Amino acid sequence: MSDEARVESMVEEDVAAVVAVEGEGGLGSDEIKAELSRPWSRRWVVREADKGVVAFAIAWHVVDELHLLNLATRLDRRRLGHGRALTNALVGYARAHNVRQVFLEVRVTNASAIRLYRRVGFVGIGRRNGYYPDGEDALDMVLRLDPQTGAVVPGTDDVTLP
Repeated sequence: MSDEARVESMVEEDVAAVVAVEGEGGLGSDEIKAELSRPWSRRWVVREADKGVVAFAIAWHVVDELHLLNLATRLDRRRLGHGRALTNALVGYARAHNVRQVFLEVRVTNASAIRLYRRVGFVGIGRRNGYYPDGEDALDMVLRLDPQTGAVVPGTDDVTLP
């Protein structure tokens, strides 16, 4: 990620840009606005100085768990480290707030996202057949954090990863 890009909290003024990052078939403005009003929702954007919002992440924090619901990067800004920066922000938040487990679902065909999550320490724990509206399967993943130190607890995959 360049020095001109920053991870920041999502604000209402970002809604239109976040919807644009999602593209057709993604979250709409009403859904993004709803996330902004939920007290358990955590939201981040990557903002580039000259391009505005180019990536975002939304997660829910419930008790000692965090569930990454959505992480997306604008097509023309992919492979620049924005997804990694958002994942690092998510894990940093988890550590700062005594989260013990971070969960997510990812398309089984999204090899680059799976590689990113595995590098951070996520492991595969299940597969959801037909999870996405288009019928594609999802891979369930978890990152476990030590409650005392916040360190990633190494784990092994319970499922075969694509």
